[in-house]
Amino acid sequence: MTKIKISLLTLATGLLVSGAIAAKEGMFTPEQLPLIKQDLVATGLKLDPDTLTSLTEFPMGAIVSLGGCSASFVSERGLVVTNHHCARGSVQYNSTAENNYLEDGFVATKFSDELPAAPGTRVYVTVDFKDVTEQVLGGLSDELSGRERYDAIERAQKRLIAECESEPGYRCQVPAFYQGLEYKLIKQLEIRDVRIAYSPADSVGKYGGDIDNWMWPRHTGDFAFYRAYVGQDGKPADYSTDNVPFEPNHVLTVSAAGLQDGDFVMVAGYPGRTSRYKRLVNVEYNFGWQYPQWISTIEEWIATIEETAPEGSDARVKYESLLAGLNNYMKNLKGQIDGAKRVGLVDRRAAREAALLAWVESDPSRAGYKTAIEQLDQLNEQMTADMQQAFFYNNISRPALLVVAKRLYRLAIEKQKLDADREPGYQERDLPRIEQQMQRVDRRYDPSVDKATWLMFLEQYVQLPDEQRVIVLDRFLGIDKSFDPEQVASLLDTMYQQSQLASESTRLALMNASVEELEALEDPFMQLAVATFKYDMQREAVEKEREGQLAHLQAQYMEAIIAWQASQGQLAYPDANSTLRVTYGTVFGGSPKDGLIYEPFTRLEGIAEKDTGEAPFNSPQSQLDLIAQKQYGPYKDDTLGTVPVNFLSDLDVTGGNSGSATLNANGELVGLLFDGTLESVNSDWDVDPRTTRSIHVDSRYMLWIMEYVDGAGHLIDEMHVVGIER
Repeated sequence: MTKIKISLLTLATGLLVSGAIAAKEGMFTPEQLPLIKQDLVATGLKLDPDTLTSLTEFPMGAIVSLGGCSASFVSERGLVVTNHHCARGSVQYNSTAENNYLEDGFVATKFSDELPAAPGTRVYVTVDFKDVTEQVLGGLSDELSGRERYDAIERAQKRLIAECESEPGYRCQVPAFYQGLEYKLIKQLEIRDVRIAYSPADSVGKYGGDIDNWMWPRHTGDFAFYRAYVGQDGKPADYSTDNVPFEPNHVLTVSAAGLQDGDFVMVAGYPGRTSRYKRLVNVEYNFGWQYPQWISTIEEWIATIEETAPEGSDARVKYESLLAGLNNYMKNLKGQIDGAKRVGLVDRRAAREAALLAWVESDPSRAGYKTAIEQLDQLNEQMTADMQQAFFYNNISRPALLVVAKRLYRLAIEKQKLDADREPGYQERDLPRIEQQMQRVDRRYDPSVDKATWLMFLEQYVQLPDEQRVIVLDRFLGIDKSFDPEQVASLLDTMYQQSQLASESTRLALMNASVEELEALEDPFMQLAVATFKYDMQREAVEKEREGQLAHLQAQYMEAIIAWQASQGQLAYPDANSTLRVTYGTVFGGSPKDGLIYEPFTRLEGIAEKDTGEAPFNSPQSQLDLIAQKQYGPYKDDTLGTVPVNFLSDLDVTGGNSGSATLNANGELVGLLFDGTLESVNSDWDVDPRTTRSIHVDSRYMLWIMEYVDGAGHLIDEMHVVGIER
């Protein structure tokens, strides 16, 4: 650890002089920003970069996580703005075929009209952040086995989390940075009462649908508002009509003054995962097998759902969020594969590894790095050989009631232990989440759809070689080489008919059942969960052994990467890991391929040009009338001569950044990040400055829709909006 801190300190001094980092690449932790302050200022930032380092001060203190998407506070009364597609699951949860808020949109004109978000929805407000690497890794011997190392790290993490959460109302985590080289303790206020304040209809918030997804030009109003509530004492509380809006310490000002081509912008949010430092063996596996396999699987999955859940049915409403997610992921994967070919990802990664190896071999004192990297590649080779079998087994474990049964049975087993010894995810701190998982099932589950998709996954699974099949599962379902879909479908019919787990009250009651009671339960899904438990635990033991080995080897690999890049005057930022990051650049169009020019802004008139009257290009008639009348109000951009809808930037983002605040040079909210272009998605692995572009919804379009289309002007009045007179 000492070696790394010295190299980073030396690097910091060099960067303060040279400002050598390119703005387009890098998901920087806030504490890294002073190291690149010269380039931030040169790119256009007017704030002091030193003021951006604290996660609990302005503006970072206004940035929150939704546990999968990003968001930010925009009023002192707990109003939270995020993407429409981030809140859509909660809107879907409250919708039925007869009362479809997805189709009609939702606006609460007063607090009491706001709808509870889907169970488990959270707003996480960061209140503390510190390095705990020594507490996690200090004293660990290099001689530990993989499982011993895994267990030691987990024990340290659980101990730190327990201490951090001794005060009720907080959720803490100890994520790894630089693939296990560093660990940070993050303490967040966990707001549990979250309500929908406003969500545009899909015809605005999802305009263009899957056709326009990942594409430019876009004309999507991808924004929505939650409100965070707490008890009257100001502390997190479960939903209650007595609760009051949360009063955040920091809120963002919303700017309607607008942006121009070339203006500075930055995004603050919680990007999920990137693979910038993955080895070549991982690249070849993902692009050579896993991604193509996922595409073919998702295509069949979508077709199965659409066939068994017709348009307009209550079942289709229940599966709308899943369908949207599957279509999004499939298009992303196709873009990843195309992008990898376009930039020559395999060759680029091979060249980088050769350059790193040459640097390592240039100094005998670095011999340890070479040994660790060779062992890391060998371990990755072993793991990829097992991942194909795991792919199919994980899919056949997806049926909703089987997921419930496995969760309940594991919970009963873990509850026999002391809380500190339980598996993460089954401790006392996790029980509310499990309960909410049990509550969510009904609104996202239909037995006919669930059964059809399970049969589809089973038909894929039985194509595996005999040695990769799971004997106990095959015996339970009575399947063998002569797989008979009709016979298996008949057995599944019986399982769904006989199961008690479709009842919410039963699921909740079984959270308190003993192991013996669950094993005696005459429920086919629970019986299957019991039958496969030993196999699941064997898989888990192998995974933990390898994860422990990875934690040791990857840390040494990243130590080499950081030192190598420092020797070239470059700052190594950690791969995204769902913690707060800042990325910056400018409003910027470009040309991702020959003959194709991207303008930086789209306009209201583009909505009317695309409109067909049928989903997903079915803009509300009131919106079309306003566009035809050139009713722009104070949101008109003088340069464009109309209201801007979406804009492009050269910012470096990924999944999880959805809903992130897009800030101008003064730290004011000028939009929300919601997507990237199809040419950009490969940046999860490798950034190409020519093609990496992010798509944002412009704050002026958001305000225009709120005021003129959806009658949500009261929310505009609640926010601090600058740059216009209304």
